[in-house]
Amino acid sequence: MRHHLLRWGEACAGRPPLVMLHGWMDVGASFQFVVDAMRGEREVIALDWRGFGLSETTGADCYWFPDYLGDLDALLDLLSPGAPVDLVGHSMGGNVAMSYAGVRPGRIRRLVNLEGFGMPDVAPAAAPERLARWLDELKEAPSLRPYATLADVAERLRRNNPRLTADKAAWLAQHWARETPEGFQLNADPAHKLANPVLYRKAEVLACWQRITAPTLWVEGSDEQLQRFWGGRYTREDFEGRLAVVPRLARTVLNDAGHMLHHDQPEALAAALEGFLDAP
Repeated sequence: MRHHLLRWGEACAGRPPLVMLHGWMDVGASFQFVVDAMRGEREVIALDWRGFGLSETTGADCYWFPDYLGDLDALLDLLSPGAPVDLVGHSMGGNVAMSYAGVRPGRIRRLVNLEGFGMPDVAPAAAPERLARWLDELKEAPSLRPYATLADVAERLRRNNPRLTADKAAWLAQHWARETPEGFQLNADPAHKLANPVLYRKAEVLACWQRITAPTLWVEGSDEQLQRFWGGRYTREDFEGRLAVVPRLARTVLNDAGHMLHHDQPEALAAALEGFLDAP
């Protein structure tokens, strides 16, 4: 598969490449505002995950977390085959980064998870119903509705995140959508809408997290998100128990920021990243 990469800066002695992984229904260009705010010189790389942005789609009926790990492994083999990198992931990208850092601990020098909370644990008994739902959804091709103009895409972005300023939304819309004969279509494979037949198993995730050796920074916005996303299905207490297994963990909270903290507070996030990545 062909993956789209964005690259900023050049290789710097003493500073490994910084690889940034976006979240679900996002794109690598989403990190532009944070990169703009960084003061130090370093090479930064952001990819579009398969089925997002300008990367190719799989043509399959579902997207699997192991494939994201495989894509990241191949990317790091290309970018830095002989030395570890610094890895930052947001939301879904944060979860991929955490699992990868546990599976390939020698490949990561420092690790940053931006609101990659993960998902509620799913009991094995839920498998039949989930598989049945997936089979039912396969009978009709999924689709994403088009937008008449890029301004409409920008408006949707601002509805999703009221903190996003109009100028940032207008810039992001050019990367989130492309023009088609039917209108402006989001750069995302509609197959992402299908139920995932693979259950999320917390025990498997934590088996990876506890093997992380890199110093790890957890960053979240001050606007609590777990309750909004999951209600009582996934509690803060559950999440804190998950973080407790990470061996070398630091934490920070960005004020006046929600889940899209790289959009809400790019300057504060850039300062937190550089302070962590450049510390002795």
